[in-house]
Amino acid sequence: MSCTGVILAGGRATRYDGRAKGLERVGGERIIDRVASALRETTDRLIVIANAPQATEWLPGVPAFPDVVADAGALGGVHAALHHARDDVLLVAWDMPFVPAALLAALRARGEADADLCVPESAGSGRGVEPLCAWYSARCLPPVAARLAAGDLRVVSFHADVRAARLSAAEVARFGDPALLFSNVNAPEDLVAAESRAQSPTARDRR
Repeated sequence: MSCTGVILAGGRATRYDGRAKGLERVGGERIIDRVASALRETTDRLIVIANAPQATEWLPGVPAFPDVVADAGALGGVHAALHHARDDVLLVAWDMPFVPAALLAALRARGEADADLCVPESAGSGRGVEPLCAWYSARCLPPVAARLAAGDLRVVSFHADVRAARLSAAEVARFGDPALLFSNVNAPEDLVAAESRAQSPTARDRR
């Protein structure tokens, strides 16, 4: 089965003075490049979902597409990913510098085996899962669109409408500390913390 790697460059970066946070550097490498590297190892092609006009310049040779439904938050980003990919997708937010390819491969394998989507469990998320580091079957597009049409913009709103699988917290921990794996750069202080984490032997070994 074919799978498209999706770098989701959403949000208005209000806590980052509106700057393109995924273009910041962690460990000497732009965050978007770190995400792209992990996705290239585990998918068949890449696309970027972003509303910024300059998004086509971020990764030469990688097409960029905007949201289809405006102002729909993260669920709108998932919808745009599925709409433009016309394929199964592995999706990672562009501000998550420490997601390893091995974890993405496990999500894809579990999803392709017997599910419509596969998300990793995470105690650090208020939802209990990380929907912006997940595998989505192309079959998710209609239920996502239906939730958008109904005005339910919760990014996990459609999970009850499909066969949702999870990588358990114990399985996720095999790939590293979840607090590191799913950490993101939402504010300047997060970048400082990420740079410090990037220097740790554990983070370097997971690359």
